[in-house]
Amino acid sequence: MKSAVQLALIAVLFTFIVACSSGNNAPYVPSVSAGDGGKEAHAMAFTLASSSFQNGENIPRVSTCDSDDRSPGLVWHGAPAGTQSFALIVDDPDAPSGTFVHWVLFDIPASLSSIPESGLAEATVLGGTLGRNDFGKLGYNGPCPPPGKPHRYFFKLYALDAPLKQSRGATKAAVEAAMKGHILGQATLMGKYGR
Repeated sequence: MKSAVQLALIAVLFTFIVACSSGNNAPYVPSVSAGDGGKEAHAMAFTLASSSFQNGENIPRVSTCDSDDRSPGLVWHGAPAGTQSFALIVDDPDAPSGTFVHWVLFDIPASLSSIPESGLAEATVLGGTLGRNDFGKLGYNGPCPPPGKPHRYFFKLYALDAPLKQSRGATKAAVEAAMKGHILGQATLMGKYGR
């Protein structure tokens, strides 16, 4: 009787070991953190695109100082869980005097996933707050590089865990300082323009 019980226990243990070793063979994937807040990344990639140009391609003339200075349409997907607001900064790191800021927009509601193309340089998003660019203006002013090699323009959208509550006209530096510790993720789009 005793040996029958032992054999039964061995059989159960053997079955358990086989079941565990032949189960899910997927490798363990640790959680990934995003941004500077140490929050877990959303399963879907956080991406930013434009209805006006493709990533790495030329920004259309209509969105520059050589034409209507119309802000390009933007759309984003995969915002991280817990996003409470977005902030958008557009700048040109190739400017002769150093990085030049073309657009600052913050406290964009988390319910939005796009900004339509606009014919107004000072157009705002429902609930969003306009910051001051390096032209000294509120809103968008497009590429306006000197003649020569095309410049790169980076559209950086930040997903934040709280509204920034900065005053209208806040600069890029003020917005970046307020974002510290609140960034859940960042999506970037780059366009080029030359004259």
